[in-house]
Amino acid sequence: MSRQSTVRIQRGRSGFSAASAAVPGTCRTSFSSCSVTRLGGCGAGSGFARVGGGFGSKSLYNVGGCKKISVAGRGGSFYGAGSAYGGGFANLGYGYPAFPAGGIHEVSVNQSLLKPLNLEIDPNIQRIRKEEKEQIKTLNNKFASFIDKVRFLEQQNKVLETKWSLLQEQGMKTVRNNLEPLFETYINNLRVQLNSLLSDKGRLEGELLNTQYLVEDFKKKYEDEINRRTIAENEFVTLKKDVDGSYMNKVELQAKADALTEEINFLRTLYEAELSQMQTQISDTSVVLTMDNNRNLDLDSIISEVKAQYEDIANRSRAEAESWYQTKYEELQATAGRHGDDLRNTKQEISELNRHVQRLRSEIDSVKKQ
Repeated sequence: MSRQSTVRIQRGRSGFSAASAAVPGTCRTSFSSCSVTRLGGCGAGSGFARVGGGFGSKSLYNVGGCKKISVAGRGGSFYGAGSAYGGGFANLGYGYPAFPAGGIHEVSVNQSLLKPLNLEIDPNIQRIRKEEKEQIKTLNNKFASFIDKVRFLEQQNKVLETKWSLLQEQGMKTVRNNLEPLFETYINNLRVQLNSLLSDKGRLEGELLNTQYLVEDFKKKYEDEINRRTIAENEFVTLKKDVDGSYMNKVELQAKADALTEEINFLRTLYEAELSQMQTQISDTSVVLTMDNNRNLDLDSIISEVKAQYEDIANRSRAEAESWYQTKYEELQATAGRHGDDLRNTKQEISELNRHVQRLRSEIDSVKKQ
């Protein structure tokens, strides 16, 4: 039986090392981990081994530096692997013999190197150490769970190999005879499911077409309603403009009617004043006649003639004034009647427009509710 061991040396501010060994044909497993920290640096190590007899390891840490010596050995043929981190992970390889057949010799240490150095201590060193310990614990737990998974997969592999060997022993003919009815039954079930799915497909396609037709119909109705709503809104705007214009015309016509009424009243008062003044002048008119006493004149006839002339003049003036006033009054009445008719027509148009607007609003509300 040959002996084989692994030695790893790691230098640096911090380090992590792991070693494992396994011997075929065994099922005993051991796991060990350790860590050390020096002033100004830190180091950690872990290892896993699967051996039949025993596994031993030794680690040496230098306080002044971060030097670590890991020694592992086992009699027999095995393999070892080591890793380290402290700025990166390092090495994976096979073991090689490092000690004679007599076993692991004692390692001598220079005591002068173990003296503490006067270095400044980082105040965050405890926190860093704690974080590194937690990281190491997490890695160890992950490594242990990974090993458990490997064991479980190995067991499953053995079970499957056993089943496969049993199936091969039974023979292909027996397996074929036993599996053909199962496959035929499975194929028949799949065919039944396929036929059912095809019938469902046809039914769903018909429903899809009907739904698409309904969607297109509703879409057209919706577009028609949108167009009708747009047309109604445009008509509403136009009617609103017409109503506003009619209202403004109504206001203007009302103002004109008021002005004409005031003018009629003024002219009536004016003509009545002029007529009374003319009548007063006619009644107060006196005629001075110079007569020659030497002549024999018919004073009565002359006076009656002059009086008749003036009465004729007064009657003509009165008739002309009355006729002109009557004509003007009739014209004003005709104008007022015409404006009144226009005002009534405008009111009727406004009422009709209001009814039309109300009808359009009700239609718009019904369209919105739909």
